[in-house]
Amino acid sequence: MRKFILFACLLVSLYAKAQNTILSPSATISIITLGPDPNELYAAFGHSAIRVYDSLNGMDYAFNYGVFDFNQPNFYLNFARGFLYYKLGVSYYKDFKDAYIFYNRFIHEQTLNLTTAQKQRLFDFLVWNSRPENQTYRYDYYHNNCATKIRDVLTEQLGSDLKWDSAFLKPEQSFRQKTNEYLDPLPWGDLGIDICLGSPIDRKMSAYEYLFLPDYVESFVAKAKVKNDSVLVPLASQTNVVFNPNPVEITTSFVHPWIAFGGLFLIAAAISWRDWKRKRVSKWFDAILFGICGLIGILLASLWAFTDHHDAARNFNLLWAFPLHLVGALFLIIGGKSKKFVTPYFTFTYYVTIASILLLWIGQPQELNPFLFPILLMMLLRSVLISTVLKKSISQNYK
Repeated sequence: MRKFILFACLLVSLYAKAQNTILSPSATISIITLGPDPNELYAAFGHSAIRVYDSLNGMDYAFNYGVFDFNQPNFYLNFARGFLYYKLGVSYYKDFKDAYIFYNRFIHEQTLNLTTAQKQRLFDFLVWNSRPENQTYRYDYYHNNCATKIRDVLTEQLGSDLKWDSAFLKPEQSFRQKTNEYLDPLPWGDLGIDICLGSPIDRKMSAYEYLFLPDYVESFVAKAKVKNDSVLVPLASQTNVVFNPNPVEITTSFVHPWIAFGGLFLIAAAISWRDWKRKRVSKWFDAILFGICGLIGILLASLWAFTDHHDAARNFNLLWAFPLHLVGALFLIIGGKSKKFVTPYFTFTYYVTIASILLLWIGQPQELNPFLFPILLMMLLRSVLISTVLKKSISQNYK
């Protein structure tokens, strides 16, 4: 509550100062790029902001498109449905800077080479955009975030005066590949994103779309040109390293996905060998395995069909995380009259799992996270055991 009151007071102060304020000739507008935190999923991609500094008018503000409010109505429901709203926040630049220094994240500042009129136009827009009735926007992981907002503000407010230059970049990666690159120190977070987001993020990005990442906003600003008194000049007149962090030790979880899933596969192989020798099926193991995969499938289908997370659409992970696996797990537990359903269903599962491996590793309409390979092999192994080896006696031989 105290932070909210301070934030509200700052906005009142800003509006009081900024209302019809004419920036002085010495005022500067800068792009601030903040380094990533490789140990935190929410901060792994870095951050961007805009600084407006005018000593003659007593202003030094950071305009930050990365603010959200847990107290907004139906926050968690909106998040689940894909209606997550962020807003443009305003803070004193010193407080903003000190917070990132405290968390040991680099700070780079690119001062923009703008005319007085261009600076005024950009500043007026930021003040208008920060008003309570204008400050909220609908967040999107890749297309409408703290970095793309800055790209779009510069593009829209500078108009034909701004000339982006993407010649330095060969756009060969997809959104997923670039995400995986940044999340390499966070394999569990990378796995979760790879499972939940579908094939829309597997298309190759255009150069302009790389600006969903703060690092690329900095790179593009460094290469861009702007028309200044009819002459094209570099958009960034100078770049300062405001803070250079100490070396960060990347903390890795002892239970890496390769260890967790590889160990689980070895356990499944040992159980399968024992089941083969005893001609009996460990229904408890299969019910847990296929039940969990079925639950994941229900989640993925729900994200696709019932939410507005458009990047979760057309998710080929539904081939292995098939929602009906939950029904197959139920058949295993019930036994008895479900006998006639068990063998055909797991024969179906066997072929679908093979199709998943071939399609997602060879055809690749969607890149499958490699950590899932032991899971698919485990499902294939157990499907073969149920549907082929014990098809005649599976019902009466359950433990």
